[in-house]
This record gives sequence, C-alpha cells and structure tokens, in this order.
Amino acid sequence: MRRENSVPPLFKVGDRVRVDDRASIGHCRAPRFIRGQSGVVAEILGAFRNPEQLAYFRPGLPAQVLYTVRFRQKDLWPGYSGPDQDKLDIDIYAPWLLPADQS
Repeated sequence: MRRENSVPPLFKVGDRVRVDDRASIGHCRAPRFIRGQSGVVAEILGAFRNPEQLAYFRPGLPAQVLYTVRFRQKDLWPGYSGPDQDKLDIDIYAPWLLPADQS
C-alpha cells in the first residue's frame, strides 16, 4: 500500500487513546475485542489509503494515519493471570481512535 505523507497525525507517541466502540458492517480494521478499550500510542506509522474503502474498490481517500497502539493484556482479557507488564501492540487507523478522556 502506498504511503501518503501529507496527512498530519492527530495523536503523538505517548498519548492515551480509546478505540471507538461503534458498530461496523463489512470490512473493518478494528478488532472487536479492542473496541472501547484504552491504550497508549506507541508509534506513528504514517498515512495510508483507507483499507476499509480499498476493500470495496474505492480510492481509499482521504488517507488515514495508522498508529501502533499498546494495550495492557490484563485490560483486554477478564481474568488474565499473566504478568502485569504483558502488552499487546495493534495497528489501528485514526478514524477508530478517540482521546482516552473523550466519551
């Protein structure tokens, strides 16, 4: 997928974000188990054409910033008994992310 460099990121590394918990129909790039969960931006990967549009042979524009968001495993899985430092990194596009303190 070609990278589009002209889109500025909404979040910076270290920002706390929450994954939107909206319903989706069709091709979706936000796994159900992380919707509504909060994590920390670990990396900004750049802007790319929107794969949720490309899946339907649309142009995928405007481009969307792709982030790596780091979640604590114990926040994702009820009853998780692993070490507190266990994390899960997931790449998520900007339209699915909100500031962690926004409802």
